[in-house]
Amino acid sequence: MYTHLALLRGINVSGHNMIKMDALKSALENIGFRNVVTYIQSGNVFVDSEEENGPSVGFQIRQEIFKAFGHEVPVIVIGKEDLEACLKNCLYIKEPEADTKKVYTAFISKELDAGAMNDLKISQFKPDEASIDGSRIYIKYAVGAGKTRLDQKYIEKKLNVTATIRNWNTVTNLLSMFEDRNL
Repeated sequence: MYTHLALLRGINVSGHNMIKMDALKSALENIGFRNVVTYIQSGNVFVDSEEENGPSVGFQIRQEIFKAFGHEVPVIVIGKEDLEACLKNCLYIKEPEADTKKVYTAFISKELDAGAMNDLKISQFKPDEASIDGSRIYIKYAVGAGKTRLDQKYIEKKLNVTATIRNWNTVTNLLSMFEDRNL
């Protein structure tokens, strides 16, 4: 049995793509996922499956969401190691007096190459900062996520990927939940 974390993009945001977490849990259990647990309303779903391949699990979840709720929702599936890499590799949380309320992680649908940083043209967003780590982009907002153009839509457009962003508090809570599941 494999544990996966599905990050759903754009549900329950400003009245769009509304999905009750209890209904989502039931829908995913009905197609064979086990130990389905959701975390907050923004679409973080743990599932256990016989399927090892994360993208395959994401495809199944995406299909079921469309079938059950009529919403076309991008899904990125990650593992515990992705969250552990965030804690290990995000330089912004290691800075003296780091403000974790301004640190976010964008989870990306594919590994990014070294040229992706140039494609993002991050210098136009200063004083916001970003760094790439495989299929993750760590972002430190100078003012806050609501006051920047360096967002999920911009990342997707510039890099031709699917992306979903989580704040640092959510990243650390999801890792804690992963660890609790694997006790």
